[in-house]
Amino acid sequence: MTSKIENFLARRAPETPCLVVDLEAVAENYRRLGRALPLARIHYAVKANPAPQILTTLAGLGSFFDAASASEIDDCLAASAPPENISFGNTIKKQTDIAHAFRRGVRLFSFDSDEELGKLAAAAPASRVYCRILMAGEGADWPLSRKFGCQLDMARNLMIRAAELGLDPHGVSFHVGSQQTDSDQWRLAVGRAAKVFSDLAKAGIKLGMINLGGGFPVRYRRDIPAFEHYAETIMQAMNRNFGNNPPEMIIEPGRCIAAPAGIIETEVVLVSRKSYDKKEPRWMYLDVGRFGGLAETMNESIEYPIRSPYNGGKKGPVVLAGPTCDGADILYEKAAYSLPLDLKAGDRLQLLAAGAYTTTYASAGFNGFGLPGEYYI
Repeated sequence: MTSKIENFLARRAPETPCLVVDLEAVAENYRRLGRALPLARIHYAVKANPAPQILTTLAGLGSFFDAASASEIDDCLAASAPPENISFGNTIKKQTDIAHAFRRGVRLFSFDSDEELGKLAAAAPASRVYCRILMAGEGADWPLSRKFGCQLDMARNLMIRAAELGLDPHGVSFHVGSQQTDSDQWRLAVGRAAKVFSDLAKAGIKLGMINLGGGFPVRYRRDIPAFEHYAETIMQAMNRNFGNNPPEMIIEPGRCIAAPAGIIETEVVLVSRKSYDKKEPRWMYLDVGRFGGLAETMNESIEYPIRSPYNGGKKGPVVLAGPTCDGADILYEKAAYSLPLDLKAGDRLQLLAAGAYTTTYASAGFNGFGLPGEYYI
């Protein structure tokens, strides 16, 4: 948590739950990625946190953007991003949304199927397109499974088909899974993408771009290597597979730009026990839960560090849960959180590294609970 956020919380004591993001930290995270991987063009993954303040900050730094919907494209344009700096990176798009993006000047689109190619040819003629290849996502805390991408032989044939439809077969993309801590996954993925490049070159199609996706991890409760470690692995793989004539590189970071820059402040609503057995953990209910922005606690995948007002006091095990009447609204039961025994209703906690994939997931109205407040400072 930055000193700027600490001072804001102390001065304002905002109503909870709320997200507070330090925009200077957002900018520095963006610049750090650029220093570590200077040959790659950064397309911020808008889905991570689409707040206008973040988009405006990044647009001012010259960032490009990866949009998942027509609405996100409009948000980027409203933040003064030029349309040529936006890619429509979702492989699942309505034709009307493709047409909307095309009318607004977007000319770079992803796909992974023949039917999607047909929609692109009809609604975005002559646009540049890139095919997403399938990755297993092993080692990712938030894997993207088999929902996106296609096998290499299909990618080759689809790119040939794209040219036949009058589209510009521009490149290949992949995603190794979100919060991916295994740098070898990028090495393997670059090798798979290079196979598509070489197969298409034999067919007379020269690709010009490789989209390395996102997935770059941040520090939650576990230590991870610095981003520079992943950048080094990527460049080694690029040099090995493409030599001195690499294609244009794109990366799509979201989490590693927004997450470390933000925290969620939450209030303890209730501390209780289920029996008189002191060996059983306490249950601690917060005013934010899985439906209020902590969706990534599903399967206890993302473990947010927690800061409490009681430092140095005796701690004990807790189960953490949200405030709703849904039995699924349990955040952490197996993750072995231990928090001060002095914590009680009314105390405030901070969930750290929470600037990405939190409030953008929140649903309004479930059980009558409103959305968390948001402050961008």
